[in-house]
Amino acid sequence: MSAGGAFGGSRGYQPRAPEKGVFPLDHFGECKQISQQYLACLKANANDAAKCREISKLYLQCRMDRNLMARQDLKELGFRSEEQQQTAVPQPSKPDSNADKQKQGFIAGVRR
Repeated sequence: MSAGGAFGGSRGYQPRAPEKGVFPLDHFGECKQISQQYLACLKANANDAAKCREISKLYLQCRMDRNLMARQDLKELGFRSEEQQQTAVPQPSKPDSNADKQKQGFIAGVRR
């Protein structure tokens, strides 16, 4: 019986680094205030991260400024520039099919 297999699994396994690299922990709390603001925002908005995007953007920027994560363009992380956010055109809503059915005298369960 092999002791290596019981506790260490396969000895030939080579661990791989994460795709984005290693993110050092914020041991000195340099971005702690922003992370607490983000968590409070999530709590206040029923965990709707979309409402807290600006704070998460500030948090990532803080980590990049202090070399706690690799510097990367925020567009690559899913954030649009302020100009793009202001000029974003809302999608036209599709016509209300229920209203059309009511106008035509729709009756549930009856085929025409």
